[in-house]
Amino acid sequence: MRLKIVTIALALSLPVGSALACSQHSQQTKTCSAGTVWDSDMQKCTKQVSG
Repeated sequence: MRLKIVTIALALSLPVGSALACSQHSQQTKTCSAGTVWDSDMQKCTKQVSG
């Protein structure tokens, strides 16, 4: 009986984990305009500094 409960709980939690992972992935694929890059710490596009 305990094994069934653990199995069901695990099966129900997997889709939630996948949804959270997908939402994080979409934040990492931001597109910035020319001359700017995505700053993951500030969560916005910043000017690209070279040199």
